Amino acid sequence: MTESVETREGLDYYRPWPYDQRPRIEWPGGARIALWVAPNIEVYELNPPANAYRTPWPYPFPAVPGYSIRDYGNRVGHMRQMRLLDKYGIRGSISLSSALIDHHPEIIELCKEREWEFFSHGIYNTRYTYGLTEDQERSLIQDSIDSIRRATGEAPVGYLAPALSHSEQTIDLWAEAGGIYTCDLFHDDQPTPIDVRSGKPFVSIPYSLELNDTIAYVVNKVEPRRYGQMIKDAFDRLYAEGATSGTVMCIPTHNYQVSTPHRLRAFEEALEYITGHPDVWVTTGREIAEHYLANHYDAALASIDAVNGGPR
Repeated sequence: MTESVETREGLDYYRPWPYDQRPRIEWPGGARIALWVAPNIEVYELNPPANAYRTPWPYPFPAVPGYSIRDYGNRVGHMRQMRLLDKYGIRGSISLSSALIDHHPEIIELCKEREWEFFSHGIYNTRYTYGLTEDQERSLIQDSIDSIRRATGEAPVGYLAPALSHSEQTIDLWAEAGGIYTCDLFHDDQPTPIDVRSGKPFVSIPYSLELNDTIAYVVNKVEPRRYGQMIKDAFDRLYAEGATSGTVMCIPTHNYQVSTPHRLRAFEEALEYITGHPDVWVTTGREIAEHYLANHYDAALASIDAVNGGPR
């Protein structure tokens, strides 16, 4: 066991739990799989405050190419993606940079009209958690909660750290602020109970980095048609396994990636394929977390304790 786990530096959030030794998960209506689409709707700054741990732009100021393509996403790409999700009856679960509330209030209103979920992705995607004290990070989290509540009438219950820049305390702080789920752990294809220092019921909801369009297109250099096939292949596997116990499929998107003209068709074909199957619960991150906490959380804890020889 590593020193970080022994000292519980915010990293020991879950215990071993074999995939084939778990209580059956049953989704509403007998669905095999819970599908949620998580559009990351973000705001970037052309000249953000400096962070000693990470440089937002990999080229000299002014970083016009990187900034402007992200601006394109909020000006143009969002509308394309929203129309597409409308077509297939999918309510987005927005990973929201809360600064968008001031920069693009029209997007907030369009999403509210559709009853999309808003969960927190920090304030700006160019302001990181790295190097913050616990009090500073707590303030950042509370600012995003307050902003989303004022703009939408409902506090967010899910969190994805800005630019995935989580700290060792991020998940604990989010739970203490009233959250019920995190997207910052990428360890499973089903929801899993998470041990937070407050001891409250809290869950990780699968959020796929493998199907994240930015990871696919920018990091792994995948072609659009291959990305669409990856989504279908992932669905086929999770749908088959869901016949035994319910699974979760998340498709994280960015409106400046998947919504560009040459990429949108592949994404649409994948959504058409998935929604053409029966026994698919098309839902949101909040609804998955609430259902799991209400119906499966206690049995999951008992199973984890049994596998590990008792509670912590």
